[in-house]
Amino acid sequence: MQRLNKFIASSGICSRRKADELIESGKVSVNGKIINELGFQISNNDKVIVEGKLIKPQKLDYYRFYKPSGYITTTDDEKGRKTIYDVVPPELKHLKPVGRLDRESTGLIIMTNDGELINQMTHPSLKVPKIYLVQINGKITPEDGEKMFNGIEIETDTGEKKIAYAEVFPVEITNKISCVKITLYQGLNRQIRKMFAKLGFEVVSLKRIQHATITIEGLKRGQIKPLKPKQVKELKIYLSNIEKQKND
Repeated sequence: MQRLNKFIASSGICSRRKADELIESGKVSVNGKIINELGFQISNNDKVIVEGKLIKPQKLDYYRFYKPSGYITTTDDEKGRKTIYDVVPPELKHLKPVGRLDRESTGLIIMTNDGELINQMTHPSLKVPKIYLVQINGKITPEDGEKMFNGIEIETDTGEKKIAYAEVFPVEITNKISCVKITLYQGLNRQIRKMFAKLGFEVVSLKRIQHATITIEGLKRGQIKPLKPKQVKELKIYLSNIEKQKND
């Protein structure tokens, strides 16, 4: 026996939270009967229909992908630009990216068909860390790093003003180029580029090197590899601990 929301999430169509919403709104039936009860238990032989469609658990796949520059993180593009699915092998096109990288940026993208994991890793309230290696033109100062830590107002794609935060760790600083590690707990579009622009810097290169417990280590540009079972287990434990800390 297992909880109905977990079964729905295991089909890959949504997270458990979204499954709960579907159940509460009367869009889920089990063996022909509408179920509104959260925590309802089902067996593997039960027939579950969500919004008129029969669902079944699917094999959950977890991969890490080294995104090259020049590709956007979407399934298709109305402007005809190249997407990461021009690089990802056809047999893996059922996978969805966990978060995004803009077209010029490179680096790690976790890809999976696990809707629950995607929701956990991208939900704003959990603040799952992402680490980037960034080069900018000019010499960054401790004062600049402090401003980024304390928050810089940037404009979102919708024109809304938001305060963006980043942790800055110097790697190599010269008068002409600064190389820094940036840790983000937010997911605002082009956040790092916009923050540095506000300080008068231009980003020369931007590469994501880590997302939660998963790193880019051992991957070549454009390469995609499955996560090892141990990596998946460690990632899920890590996310579970973040959720527990949030709820305490």
